[in-house]
Amino acid sequence: MPATPTTHPTGRRVLAGIVVLLVAAVVWLAVMVFQPFRGDPNGVVRVKIPPGADAGAIGGLLAKRGVIAHGSFFTLNATITGRRDNLRAGSYTLQRGMTYGDVLDALTKGPKGAVALTTFKLTLPEGLSRRELVPIAKKAGVAGDYLKASGSLHALRVARGLGLPKRGRSTEGFLFPATYDLANGSAAAGLVDKQLAAFRDNLAGLDLRRAKRKHLTRYDVLIVASMIERETRLARERPLVAAVIYNRLKDGTPLGIDATIRYADGNWDSPLKVSELQRPGPYNTRLTRGLPPTPIGNPGLASLKAAAHPARASYRYYVVKPGTQGHAFSTTDAQFQRDRARYNAAREANGGKSPTAK
Repeated sequence: MPATPTTHPTGRRVLAGIVVLLVAAVVWLAVMVFQPFRGDPNGVVRVKIPPGADAGAIGGLLAKRGVIAHGSFFTLNATITGRRDNLRAGSYTLQRGMTYGDVLDALTKGPKGAVALTTFKLTLPEGLSRRELVPIAKKAGVAGDYLKASGSLHALRVARGLGLPKRGRSTEGFLFPATYDLANGSAAAGLVDKQLAAFRDNLAGLDLRRAKRKHLTRYDVLIVASMIERETRLARERPLVAAVIYNRLKDGTPLGIDATIRYADGNWDSPLKVSELQRPGPYNTRLTRGLPPTPIGNPGLASLKAAAHPARASYRYYVVKPGTQGHAFSTTDAQFQRDRARYNAAREANGGKSPTAK
């Protein structure tokens, strides 16, 4: 009798492999089309869908504006779900990073029937560090980890294009402080993108020629601006503080700015201890000459301008002027010692607290 034909083991393995690949391809396609794990929209986008546009054209437009990831998968989703012929023309307010299903729901309802996106304003004050911005973003309802988003590889790549040195490992200084319009549920990554874009736009109008003549880089100017932001609240004093910093850098004298120590220690509120003031380190500008290695916060435009255009003054010192928000500036150590004596006397009379007016 003839032998019963059998399937060769190698053939079975090949067939099984093909089946696995087909199943994987189907699963991948389903995930790409229906996006079951996606759902972190951020930022508001206004899009006008022209009359007569088909699903393919609409998908391409939405992908270009960042509303969806891929126009082709959007079109496929619309076709499979039977909605490609029900998309309505008009002006829509959408979000970046929406799922295809959510966008199709909005476009089939039309501009008037679409669910309105609730937006809010988030104000990020000048001068705060990345870590200080975390609770502000969280309290406002920004989704995700702001500290992680502002330190991501993507954020670092963008910051390097704006002046962060190649070896730089922090976006500190590049997270521009301003008031931002955000949609409810906006992700931290989207907020960071907005801040980096705002920094780029503001930096574009900054004249850095004077700083370059003093052999300071764009990043150096940013570091100086971050210190100015911490040192004074008064607009008229910013160029004067910048002059002191420039002059002391030229002299090779330590800057003596305690805010750099506070940044390193994360101590912005409590009085600095003697041990903190005497601890060596790159951020201790009482002991270490030159600029700290990074900005100590995120300065606003006024401080950036002051850092790029310091006052033409010979000041080397300043100290709080008792009873005011300002400082007494001086050129000589003798005058500085007199100003400091007044400050210390006022501080002692104030129970050891700074005599600065609120």
